[in-house]
Amino acid sequence: MHILSKHRGTASAHRQRRTFWLWVPAAALAALSGCSSAPSVGDLGNMVTPYRIDIVQGNVVTREQAAALRPGMPREQVRDILGTPLLTSVFHGNRWDYVFTFRRQGQETQRRKLAVFFRDNVLERVEADELPTEAEFVSSLEVKKKLGKPVPLEATEEQLQRFQERNPPKKADATTSEPAAQPASSYPPLEPAGAAQ
Repeated sequence: MHILSKHRGTASAHRQRRTFWLWVPAAALAALSGCSSAPSVGDLGNMVTPYRIDIVQGNVVTREQAAALRPGMPREQVRDILGTPLLTSVFHGNRWDYVFTFRRQGQETQRRKLAVFFRDNVLERVEADELPTEAEFVSSLEVKKKLGKPVPLEATEEQLQRFQERNPPKKADATTSEPAAQPASSYPPLEPAGAAQ
């Protein structure tokens, strides 16, 4: 009996230690969540998300490009304006599809489509979503974060004056200065004398 009760006491002590170490992180997290300056549990998940790059896929077609299309244009001219179509179908040889997708972290995916239809190898009609202008598309690509005030690239008069005060020009020492080398007055010929025949 004595051995059995001793074994039960050891198992109970192990269980208590294990339970203690399971509750320590939970108690620490609960204590931190009570602090107003500490992030909440939901905020911790948002702070640790991996960075995802902006993804641009497909043919970007702007409003200006679509406005340049005119019925009766040959296929080659349409290709010059819009570029090579992303989708062409063997079953729909008279239709070119231009699809554009832009995905940025934390924003909804933008998707634009434009389809051009041909009859007898000339443009018949165009069907398109609301397309952005070139300026709108470029502004959507710009990073939203401002990196602060830009660094000036020119020094002010006051900065130049301070620089000159700290770094006065070095005066040439007359005793150690060597005269400047004089340029050569004659040069050797480029080709040997007997070679020019």
